[in-house]
Amino acid sequence: MERDVCGRVMWRWPVQPAVSEEEIWSCSWCHAATHVGGEWFEVLRPPYLPVGMRWERAVADGLSVDVSHAYGIFDRTLCGIQVAGMSPSDYWWLPDRENACGACREAAGAIDDRWPQAMRGENMRVSVARRL
Repeated sequence: MERDVCGRVMWRWPVQPAVSEEEIWSCSWCHAATHVGGEWFEVLRPPYLPVGMRWERAVADGLSVDVSHAYGIFDRTLCGIQVAGMSPSDYWWLPDRENACGACREAAGAIDDRWPQAMRGENMRVSVARRL
């Protein structure tokens, strides 16, 4: 997969067989994602988002409700916790909240620092749809 943000290797997420046959590729260094396929065979490259708008809150039966963790990639929190059945919630993980996991906050900051400044513009990552 083309490495358009930081030049490092992207990893393909394991996907369940589906009608759309979409693949998701993510960089384990800067966490840039590329979605390939789908009904219209698109290449979607979400743009850079600041830390407070980039991560969903992780939810799972085994996570403490007193600490808010950021859902990362490959079914782990940014701080590395992996619990069966973990998923992203419908809510943002807010690093400035008092109950935000400190290790997730540190990881989110480090990941944010890895995005080159030149790639942070709204139109820096080009998405492509197949023309019929």
